[in-house]
Amino acid sequence: MPTLDVDHTDPGYREWLKEAVRKVQADNNRSADTHLLRFPLPEQWGIDLYLKDESTHPTGSLKHRLARSLFLYGLCNGWIRPDRPVIEASSGSTAVSEAYFAKLIGVPFIAVMPRTTSAEKCRLIEFHGGQCHFVDDSRTIYAESAALASRTGGHYMDQFTYAERATDWRGNNNIAESIYRQLSLERYPEPTWIVATAGTGGTSATLARYVHYMQHDTRICVADPENSCFFEGWTTDNPDATSDCGSRIEGIGRPRMEPSFVPGAIDRMMKVPDAASIAAVRALESAIGRRAGGSTGTGLWSALKIVAEMVAEGRTGSVVTLLCDPGDRYLDKYYSDAWLRQQALDITPYANAITRLLETGEWSGSGPAAQSSPAGD
Repeated sequence: MPTLDVDHTDPGYREWLKEAVRKVQADNNRSADTHLLRFPLPEQWGIDLYLKDESTHPTGSLKHRLARSLFLYGLCNGWIRPDRPVIEASSGSTAVSEAYFAKLIGVPFIAVMPRTTSAEKCRLIEFHGGQCHFVDDSRTIYAESAALASRTGGHYMDQFTYAERATDWRGNNNIAESIYRQLSLERYPEPTWIVATAGTGGTSATLARYVHYMQHDTRICVADPENSCFFEGWTTDNPDATSDCGSRIEGIGRPRMEPSFVPGAIDRMMKVPDAASIAAVRALESAIGRRAGGSTGTGLWSALKIVAEMVAEGRTGSVVTLLCDPGDRYLDKYYSDAWLRQQALDITPYANAITRLLETGEWSGSGPAAQSSPAGD
């Protein structure tokens, strides 16, 4: 029997691939690391609270790291091809970043996202050369993305499946390695807690895996917004948990347990009311003069609750959370009192809880604002 031998080598494609990978890697090489900002706390507490400012990436959000990793993953797997569209299911920020990288390597990009996505995010996707493909029910974005890829011959990037595996969690300048490097000269270089939020779950997986791999004592908390199933799925160990409506906090919270969410890697979760998230981003603006998106507020609320616990127990140390994207994308939502009234959201009790904490060290944000799992303490 003869040896069967089929060679699909395509010199033109290989040259295109080398150049595409070079361009994506060069973008990373051009970018300085993002800043680690301090949130002011009373000095006598002996606690430092930091926000990793991911809004300074070229496309303005934490998702720039993810998009770069996903493009390298798709290119090196042979999934992304010349002149064929890249398609993504996204509520906005990932799509903005992926549109940027698609333009960088010269392929079309189509974002499939809920019709309620902020107008500013849609503008940014189109600014970077992408197209917006809307659905009325956020739960249909997966099937619609796959169908669109099939119809066009393109590649469905599927961040919700591949986010946790596309990033090198052992290092290679991932977000966790960056945080520890930047903390190396601080008085508490190993944080007691790192607080993340979950859209795909890829960031929390990267943080947790790196902490375990490097044998740090840091614990990982994931803050989840209303109308998301992650908290319920995690606390009940139910991989089939679902939510019937979409999250008002754009970029995080999902109607299903996404494949990239790794429940066993994290230590704690909190379910944060949307009003608390919005109160927290407004408090952030008052504290450091920076506006951020709602997902930053979800994480900051949880981080402040942890700080309050440390104060009450007389513990010192550091806590890190993320500034995920800029608030100017949400001026018509989280910074609009008219939108709050329309959504029947009263942020006053939560704003008062933050003020009380910063002035007295006492936490009054318990009850529905601060549910934590039994495994979290």
